[in-house]
Amino acid sequence: MIQTPAKSPSEILTLNLPRHLKLYITPDQFATLAANNRDLQLERTAQGELIVNPPTGWQTGEQNIHITTELCLWWRNADKPGKVFDSSTAFTLPNSAIRAPDASWISQERWDSLTDAQKGTFARVCPDFVVELRSSSDTLKPLQEKMQEYMDNGARLGWLINPKNRTVAVYRIGVETEILTNPNQLSGEEIVPGFVLDLRQVWGE
Repeated sequence: MIQTPAKSPSEILTLNLPRHLKLYITPDQFATLAANNRDLQLERTAQGELIVNPPTGWQTGEQNIHITTELCLWWRNADKPGKVFDSSTAFTLPNSAIRAPDASWISQERWDSLTDAQKGTFARVCPDFVVELRSSSDTLKPLQEKMQEYMDNGARLGWLINPKNRTVAVYRIGVETEILTNPNQLSGEEIVPGFVLDLRQVWGE
């Protein structure tokens, strides 16, 4: 379902959009839709296709809050290096896609290099570190393509966490994706130094 402003500022038109039907929008139209649909997580592909992600179920929400909390605690205890963002934050990537990772971090150096205009509502930057959490309704291939898109647009480290089979795909620049089976923890390596995610909470142990 998509809600868009009608002719009158006080009206809202409701449109039920079947999943097989593609809708293409401009970045400005995307911003309008996002402002009027704060309960939905919207994304836009590099080709302009609108992606509508419904609210997550309780289990995915609980798993994601563990990830975001651990990242935020690291950020606070490491004297706040860079910027940490949750799943409600979208970024305009260099290829013009507008994407919202489930958790992300941008180095202070890269953030400070942005102009005020680039730090707009959907900052024109790809985070250095991104996390995607697969929900029970997510198809794996689009998530894999999304992770590769992050890497192609400036991310340096990415985790695709799949609670369904307890695997994590680790994406790094210039190397083949590493698949970890049932790991207990993940390291931010030299990209997010000192950050360690305890996956036992995500797995529900």
